[in-house]
Amino acid sequence: MTTAPDSRPADGQAGEGTTADEPQGNTPVFQNLEQFVTERLAPVLLHPSEESGQIWCPRWWDHADAVSRLQAIWHTWEVLRWEPGTGMSHWHLHHLDPQWRALLDPVHGPFRECRDGRRMPGPLPLEPAPDGWFENEWDPEQPFSLD
Repeated sequence: MTTAPDSRPADGQAGEGTTADEPQGNTPVFQNLEQFVTERLAPVLLHPSEESGQIWCPRWWDHADAVSRLQAIWHTWEVLRWEPGTGMSHWHLHHLDPQWRALLDPVHGPFRECRDGRRMPGPLPLEPAPDGWFENEWDPEQPFSLD
């Protein structure tokens, strides 16, 4: 059985599968998204077959939506790897699987234009909201109310 190189953080501490008396600090296993995709995801996730209709772009890092989703996958992996018992199962079912389906979706995914070469879909068209339309949601002086 082959395992992905995910058991040792960059600083040499133990990672997934550590014992209770080992440190479980905030030290990430991977230093950046590229390292996570290259060393964790790529070795264990199969390239989609043509029959599946799913699309992967080797230049994933040049698609803002893909980077955002892959960062979410990575960050939740870094947190849930410490959860005993079902942490990794939860990560697969509730984070990786739905995000991966969205990433590779041939109709709506960020790589949908990359079938026969790389073509970037344009950003969403936006019009600025009128001044005062949105309040500062983090302003403690403006509490949320349903009135």
